[in-house]
Amino acid sequence: MSGPVTVGARDMAGRDRLVRVIDALAEVFADLSAGRTRSPARTVIEHGTHGGELGPRRQLLAGTAVWERRGVGSVKITTLTPDNPDRGLPLIHGVVVLTDLDTGRITALLDGAELTAVRTGAVAGLATRLCAPEDAEDLAVLGAGVQARALVRAVSAVRPIRSVRVFSRTRARTETFAEWIRATAGHPGRTGRPVEVSVCDTAKDAVADAAVICTATSTDGRTPLVAADWVAPGAHINVIGGTHEDAIEVDPTLLASAFVVVEERAAALDDAGEVRVALADGLIGVAELHELGALVTGATAADGRTSVFRGVGMAIEDTAAAAALHEAATAEAR
Repeated sequence: MSGPVTVGARDMAGRDRLVRVIDALAEVFADLSAGRTRSPARTVIEHGTHGGELGPRRQLLAGTAVWERRGVGSVKITTLTPDNPDRGLPLIHGVVVLTDLDTGRITALLDGAELTAVRTGAVAGLATRLCAPEDAEDLAVLGAGVQARALVRAVSAVRPIRSVRVFSRTRARTETFAEWIRATAGHPGRTGRPVEVSVCDTAKDAVADAAVICTATSTDGRTPLVAADWVAPGAHINVIGGTHEDAIEVDPTLLASAFVVVEERAAALDDAGEVRVALADGLIGVAELHELGALVTGATAADGRTSVFRGVGMAIEDTAAAAALHEAATAEAR
């Protein structure tokens, strides 16, 4: 009997695989909404001291979930180390173990850091597919790390992006990120025109007039990086950064007038900083948090207002993404 398939970063690359993951996530969120599956809360252990003083909030995370309709389960172990980018190291390291529920066999071992980036980008891609205007062409990205790259890929897979404006706090990393976009997405896109890439001096410059905005920073602060009045009416925003449940990237007051989308209400109440503040301040009610599964099934729909997707990551997303990528790797090996 053959052992588990190893699925590395290269095996997760390419638009076809990414779209496969987006489609699998749509299926699993529909199941989650219908009560056909669930996503248990992750185990999170915070640690990290320097010379006896509390340092950055480092985390060791473990998540497990099963997707019975597809006959798969997964266990993911990851580490999140906020000071790693300054060392030239990835923010996230990890591994995902995929299992066959019928036989109990371990069927695949996947690069956990890359899978996290792919599925997080894909969830934002799904939200963009469901909420952003069909003709959305202008993308703004705050952040210049691995996750920012995944977001560019995912949004470009579902909308005809022709211009990308980027900003992050480290100019050199931002320039490198911009060069990567030019090399990988700078060819003529779905509009038939070359994709224009600009490095901005401020977050405000990047966000202004963008149809789609993505924030993917490693902030641990409670001061918004994006002010509400910077966002153009009708824009769609994917908020997926921050290193803990109280970190904020976008001004929570924006949620008061926006169509707010979350993966699952319970997960957002636990881990989404902007949502937690908006609820505490009475800006929105829990009923105004629209779950992705409800959008997938058509139970609700974006209504033309500015839309904000606040993602926190769920174990069932790893299961669905791992299943899709394993199926792709297996099909290609035949």
